[in-house]
Amino acid sequence: MKKRTLLTIFVATILFISLGYSNRVIAETNINVGIKFPPPPPLVIPAPPPVIVVPNTYVYFAPEVKADLLFYHGYWYRPYQGRWYRSGDYKGPWVYIVPERVPAVLLRLPPNYRHVPPGHQRIPHGQLKKNWRTWEKEKHWDKHESRHGEKERHDTEKGEHKPGGGKGKGKPS
Repeated sequence: MKKRTLLTIFVATILFISLGYSNRVIAETNINVGIKFPPPPPLVIPAPPPVIVVPNTYVYFAPEVKADLLFYHGYWYRPYQGRWYRSGDYKGPWVYIVPERVPAVLLRLPPNYRHVPPGHQRIPHGQLKKNWRTWEKEKHWDKHESRHGEKERHDTEKGEHKPGGGKGKGKPS
């Protein structure tokens, strides 16, 4: 009888312990469903593209490339068919990134960001690769944009207007 009681207690203890561990294992189990999308078609770019900084951001885009090709924080981004892809190089390979991983600044770009007013600086690929960190750290484009805005305001205050091609009511010459 004593053996039976001890055996019952032993089995009950083992079951009790195993149930406790199995609940913990279930609680720590992670289900990861990876959704893979095929990469976008390759971009045929004969040479590293020059870029232009999108005003009020540190996002750069390649105006000579027909597809949206953006550079931000050391990576190239490419929206394609409602999905976003990222690469360490402008040529790819492109890897799908989930929407939560797309930098918010890319999602907030103005719809007309590709419209480049005359005089915007085209930055060669080599300069971008070499300087983007320093430019961000030292707020290079913030200083550049504020100087550009001050010059325009100063010219306007002095009455130095650029000639227009319209039929406005400007000063007679």
